[in-house]
Amino acid sequence: MTRHNRPINPAARAANRPYRLPPPLFHARSRAAWLLVGVLVLVAASFASLDLHLASFASGEALASMGRFLAEFVPPDLSAGFVHKVALGAWETLAMSAVGTGMAAVGGLALAVPASRWPGLRGSAVRWLLNALRSVPELVWASLLLIAAGLGPLPGTLALAIHTSGVLGRLFTEALQNAPPGPAAALQIQGAGPWRVLAYATLPQVLPQLLSYTLYRWENNIRAAAVLGVVGAGGLGQLLMFHMGLFQMDKTATVLIAMLGLVACVDGASFGLRRALTR
Repeated sequence: MTRHNRPINPAARAANRPYRLPPPLFHARSRAAWLLVGVLVLVAASFASLDLHLASFASGEALASMGRFLAEFVPPDLSAGFVHKVALGAWETLAMSAVGTGMAAVGGLALAVPASRWPGLRGSAVRWLLNALRSVPELVWASLLLIAAGLGPLPGTLALAIHTSGVLGRLFTEALQNAPPGPAAALQIQGAGPWRVLAYATLPQVLPQLLSYTLYRWENNIRAAAVLGVVGAGGLGQLLMFHMGLFQMDKTATVLIAMLGLVACVDGASFGLRRALTR
């Protein structure tokens, strides 16, 4: 083969091809610029449509009222009896978030497998179910479940599980669909069935990612579990609403401190676990 008839290496051809830089940000052909303009227009329209009264909010009288209100939180109630009561509420909030997230991880995986593998109408129906579960906020689910389950941590735990199942199911579906196909294809060539391929090829590859998603949602569910007490779903949120409704600001301050401490501890533990999984 002569030098003139030698095939051209595609990599060399790509290397010799002139590189075209993207257009500058402030240019008519820049998509980022038009996206930024659209976001700014939406923000300006939002401020124009809302009656915010920012001037009265920053007035001297309003600032003085906020100062007097914040002064009522000091000092917090640190009596032994009330601290024990808050500790029990914090444990209840932690248990609600952990049980709800665990149930959601199982339910989300059970829905993600058919959503990622079933073609056509059946797979679309499962994906629509995932959309429906996560489109309703936890507070609305808890309000609906209170009618059937009554006051306490049960409706809050179920609300977290239902909403988070939709969120984790969608994330798990994308992880399963984006798994490298090599190991699964090797098992299929050997005659392994679809469930064995899932158990021995696909799941081991995406398991660290699934655990990372679950831990991240656990962080979010700690905050959600604290808020669910507003509708009587137990935990620190129920204590917060009770004492705030009675204008017992010293006790309210103690509950808020417990919320901040609980969220900080769970965030730190979850961050450490996720870093350990991704190493």
